[in-house]
Amino acid sequence: MKCPFCGFDDTQVKDSRPAEDSAAIRRRRACPECGARFTTFERVQLREITVIKTDGRRVPFEREKLARSIRVALRKRPVDEDRIEKLVNSIQRRLETEGESDIASHKIGEIVMETLKELDQVAYVRFASVYRNFGEAKDFQSFLGELGRKD
Repeated sequence: MKCPFCGFDDTQVKDSRPAEDSAAIRRRRACPECGARFTTFERVQLREITVIKTDGRRVPFEREKLARSIRVALRKRPVDEDRIEKLVNSIQRRLETEGESDIASHKIGEIVMETLKELDQVAYVRFASVYRNFGEAKDFQSFLGELGRKD
């Protein structure tokens, strides 16, 4: 693995251990060139996923982008980091096992909303406000009205 600090091509693994309930391997690495230390994670990837954006562009699925958007929705909520990692893992696994390599971005958004609704309703509303592009207070009122009727 290439060193992220100096670009040296041959870093050394100093320690490996299971992470995320054995869904990943955490590796501590050291660069013999510059002496820097860093951590990498190795995960199973069942298939390459391509996300089809609403404008028709096709981009590779980025697990970290999914995790970042979920973390933003859950910021300052009583949900620990392990639970967030499990959530991201389950969504990624669901996408990989659905059988299609090309997945529409709106489908991913709906899966995230469905998952957040079960986990934390404040995070669900936060995510929905960005995902559904709320522009005014009445958009929140309408959405919250729908939320109240469905429960």
